[in-house]
Amino acid sequence: MSLLDSAVDTAPILLTLEVAAISTAILLLIGTPIAWWLANMRSNARIFFEALVSLPLVLPPTVLGFYLIIALNPNGEITQFLRLFGFTGQLTFNKTGLVIGSVIYSLPFTVQPIMAAFEALPTQVVDAARTMRASFLDRFFTVIVPLARQGFLVGAVLTFAHTVGEFGVVLMVGGNIEGQTRTVSIAIFDHVESFEYAAAHQLSLLMLLFSVLVLMFVYALNRKLQPGRD
Repeated sequence: MSLLDSAVDTAPILLTLEVAAISTAILLLIGTPIAWWLANMRSNARIFFEALVSLPLVLPPTVLGFYLIIALNPNGEITQFLRLFGFTGQLTFNKTGLVIGSVIYSLPFTVQPIMAAFEALPTQVVDAARTMRASFLDRFFTVIVPLARQGFLVGAVLTFAHTVGEFGVVLMVGGNIEGQTRTVSIAIFDHVESFEYAAAHQLSLLMLLFSVLVLMFVYALNRKLQPGRD
């Protein structure tokens, strides 16, 4: 692959896309029940849990990365607990660490759009499905998910894009190991530190184009899925 008349190192790009795809899939699985739970919570404790989910939005990535290193270290309780089930690896400075850090750091980008979509559901439609004695899973997958599809699509796109652009958390948890944990954002930082501005410019230009395309897709999606445009 070449750009600006010189070859582009595709390893960080492929690793970044792989980590973003895995993290997005995991976040859709765990973020959907969290969003549903928060959207239907009537307790005052909702404020606390919403703040907890949104914490990565305001917490410095280095702070989050630091605590993840403490929590996931080889002698930590989480790793020792996993060893009871035969886990022999480590949770930091490898692809597993990148995914764990990305999942936690991008959690609000999945939960908030889906939660907003759940809260906007027409209650009369959901109640009508309930009166037909449909089970919760039937109602969820045949009524709720199709009605909330805009939240799922926006959440998935924003989560993927945010994961692609991560720097602080992935550097703290995954390190900067060439061919193993060096993502695009870390590779750009590495090239700048080494005064390799041409290589940094190549990757930065790709990230810029990617970001513009993602935003255009999200805005186009929002327009297409607005009520009355079906």
